[in-house]
Amino acid sequence: MTEARTDEPDVRLDDDGDVPVIEVKNLLSQFGERVIHQDLDLVVEKGEVLGVVGGSGTGKTVLLNTIVGLKDPEGGTVKLFGVDRAEMNRREQAEIEQRTGLLFQQGALFSSLTVLENVASPLVEHTDLSRDVIRELAEMKIAMVGLGPESHHLKPAELSGGMKKRAGLARALALDPELLFLDEPTAGLDPIGAAAFDDLIRQLSDDLGLTVFMITHDLDSLYAVCDRIAVLADKHVVEKATIEELERSDHPWIKEYFLGPRGRAAQKTAA
Repeated sequence: MTEARTDEPDVRLDDDGDVPVIEVKNLLSQFGERVIHQDLDLVVEKGEVLGVVGGSGTGKTVLLNTIVGLKDPEGGTVKLFGVDRAEMNRREQAEIEQRTGLLFQQGALFSSLTVLENVASPLVEHTDLSRDVIRELAEMKIAMVGLGPESHHLKPAELSGGMKKRAGLARALALDPELLFLDEPTAGLDPIGAAAFDDLIRQLSDDLGLTVFMITHDLDSLYAVCDRIAVLADKHVVEKATIEELERSDHPWIKEYFLGPRGRAAQKTAA
C-alpha cells in the first residue's frame, strides 16, 4: 500500500457536492502481466445510484477494491470527495472511512459477535460515544433495515441469507455514510427476498440522500434501483448511461445482456 502523507492536505475533502463523489481517471489495474483495467475513466456524482456490470473477468470487484483502498492501482488516479487517494494523509483517510459504508457480498459479519455488536462495531471504533448511545444508534440502524429486536442477540450462523444481508447493511450504515458500496447485494437471495432488498436500497438511498456504487449481475436490481449503469468491457468503462440508453446500444455485450431473454424479462417486470 502507498504510505499515507502525514502533513496537512492542500485540498480538503469536498463537502458541498461541487466535485464528483468518485472520480477515476486513466486507471491501470493488473496482477503480474495480466492487465485488468487500462485507461479506465469513471465519474459518480453526488446522489447517484450507479450499477456496475460486466462479464466474468472484467474486474468489477477489482475496481471496487481499488476505489475503497483495498488495492493500489498500478497507474492513474482515484479521487473520493475531490481528493486523490494516493495523497491522503491519515486524517483524510479516517474521514473517508467514516463517510463511506461497504456491504460485502456475503455480509462479512464477525462470526463471534451478535447482530447488535456487529452493527455497533464501527461506532465503537470511530467514535467516543457512550455505550448506551452506541447501543441506541445500533438498534436504530437495525430497525432501519427491517430487522426486529429479536435479531439483536443472534450470531451470524443463526441468520438466514437475507438477514445477514440486512445486518451487513445496517453495519455499513452505522456511521451515517454519504457513499455506500454494495458488492452483489442480492446474490444468493430468492426472488422475493431480492426484490425486498432492492426496495430497501432504493428507499434508503432516497431517504438518506446516499450515493451508491453497486456491483450486481441482477437485472431486476438494475431496473429497480439504479439511475445509471456503468458497463465494464475491453478493460475499461465502455458506456455509462441509463438503462433506456443502454437498450439502444450497439455494443455486442450490452445488446446480449440487456436485450437477451433475461433482460427482456426484467424489462417487463419493471414496466
